[in-house]
Amino acid sequence: MAEPGQDLPVPPGPGLPSGATIPAGELVERFSRSPGPGGQAVNTSDTRVELLFAPGSSTAFTDAQRARLVRHLADAMTRGHVSVVASEHRSQLRNRIAARERLVALLREAVAPPPPPRRKTKPSRASQRRRVEEKKQRGRTKTLRGPVRDE
Repeated sequence: MAEPGQDLPVPPGPGLPSGATIPAGELVERFSRSPGPGGQAVNTSDTRVELLFAPGSSTAFTDAQRARLVRHLADAMTRGHVSVVASEHRSQLRNRIAARERLVALLREAVAPPPPPRRKTKPSRASQRRRVEEKKQRGRTKTLRGPVRDE
């Protein structure tokens, strides 16, 4: 993972065969006070990180990848930007790294092509026969659990 403030490498994966590198200029980091652990320092240091990225205008992706990103991230976008927030660490640096990792995971998931459609298959005759036999056996077992009759 690249250090905060530098270009963000996105490793190869489905829909991204050669990976991508997002230029540092396309990422915007905003800092604010973080709720949570930190003791007295929590009220004075801006450790919460919000990482903003505009996938629609990014130069790191091809047109097809960019269109897929925008389509998949449409619900998560506000004014054309995807926002990732990290505030679980006490350190601003660790929160910056966590936000960058989350953005990479989000982008890799969004750029992946949809899975191929499921092809319906018919159960084989043997599997149908086995299923019916198992049902009959289960019925016999349950019948034996019934009330005892005197003969």
